[in-house]
Amino acid sequence: MVTLETPRLILRRWREEDVAPMAAVNSDPEVMRWIRDGSVLDEQRTRSRVQAWESEWESQGFGLFAVEIRSTGELAGFTGLSVPGYLPEVLPAVEVGWRLGRSYWGQGLATEAAAAAVRFGFEERGLKRIVSITQVGNDASERIMTKLGMRLFRETLDPTGGRRVRVFELWSDQYVTTTR
Repeated sequence: MVTLETPRLILRRWREEDVAPMAAVNSDPEVMRWIRDGSVLDEQRTRSRVQAWESEWESQGFGLFAVEIRSTGELAGFTGLSVPGYLPEVLPAVEVGWRLGRSYWGQGLATEAAAAAVRFGFEERGLKRIVSITQVGNDASERIMTKLGMRLFRETLDPTGGRRVRVFELWSDQYVTTTR
């Protein structure tokens, strides 16, 4: 089983006891504001998502990690890699994404977690390109993408939520030159 460690975080596969704290993250309207149409998710829908994320690990060899705070063992949210099938115009692609509870914002944790996921994608899974997608106006996510070395690739419409999104990308050869 894949586990990644950073100075403050443990990125690991999902456990049953992660469902309730992840549901708390998913039920916060401010957290979900920039996700698809902004709808919150209850515990049942969160459980279904966690199961789907775990299935993606089995089928793709990568997926979304549960993000645990190293010092407390608390679940902060998720980060990791997934195929953005909801936006077919960017395929083939693998997306790095993240979602943390509001109490974990503004501490650099999303950047730390996402950087570990990008490193895993390029160095451990041999990916050639990683994208990240955010709704227009989500400046906090765009700052993280920029810190990861990503560049704006295109702006388009998310067909699942009807909102404008920006797609950022990073190629493996750019990653090597920006992180060494």
